[in-house]
Amino acid sequence: MSGSPEFGKVVIFGVGLIGGSFALGLKETEQVEEVVGFGRSLSTLTLALDLGIIDRVGFNAGQEVANADLVLIATPVGQMPDIMARIAPYLGEQTVVTDGGSTKEDVVAAARLYFGSKIGQFVPAHPIAGAENSGAAAARADLYRDKKVVLTPLSENSVLNVARVRSAWEWCGAQVHELQPAEHDRVFAAVSHLPHLLSFALVHDLAVRDNSELYFSYAASGFRDFTRIAASHPEMWRDVCLANRVALLEELDRYRTQLDELRDALQRGDGAALEQTFDVARTARRTWAEGKGNE
Repeated sequence: MSGSPEFGKVVIFGVGLIGGSFALGLKETEQVEEVVGFGRSLSTLTLALDLGIIDRVGFNAGQEVANADLVLIATPVGQMPDIMARIAPYLGEQTVVTDGGSTKEDVVAAARLYFGSKIGQFVPAHPIAGAENSGAAAARADLYRDKKVVLTPLSENSVLNVARVRSAWEWCGAQVHELQPAEHDRVFAAVSHLPHLLSFALVHDLAVRDNSELYFSYAASGFRDFTRIAASHPEMWRDVCLANRVALLEELDRYRTQLDELRDALQRGDGAALEQTFDVARTARRTWAEGKGNE
């Protein structure tokens, strides 16, 4: 690719699936000169180095962010406030910070607390491209290709800073959209956080039964498809559920109402009510799936 890279130094906190794939995406398009990685485990950082995800392991966060063009915080959301507190005093004037968290109101609140007058340098983001496997070994350059990334810009963000974050994700192949933080959390409580909660709950229910091996031995493709996301990172999803618990509780209550209606129909032997619910769901699911195929 001709011309110089758009980003000189990119610093990534959390070099697993999300952060590692971001780095690889920028490297593949030759849009970054150097990637510096931070993490909780030296073994993970060493693996990321061996895999070419990062060019260097960072040791002094303040020193590294002072002259960075872009910082990505790609840890579970529960770890983000501590990282923000560590780097806020040292951010260079040209440095833009973004994140990969699945919730936004809590992340924005932490950013306002710790970045203070530098809040305009933080542009929140959420890449909608996960996988059941985590860690540096799961990272890949095409993870974000043709996937959505949602930015939730703040009133303090300059047009230029938002554009720089948008550009980084677009270089990774993503389709970038924008929502308000509260709207983002309501939407994803319904279409992401609740499904994960339900999937974990079903697998847990079977796993703790005395004869769990019997059930799992007969589980087939329907069970596999419904529970795939129960193989996701427990710590990350613990943080997500707690961070977005208000919206998630509302969605869980709606779902419980739906389950109660289905239970009542079953108890009454009301096949027409069951079929009507299933038909509406099938039509909606097929319409959504066909639309996904056209993206």
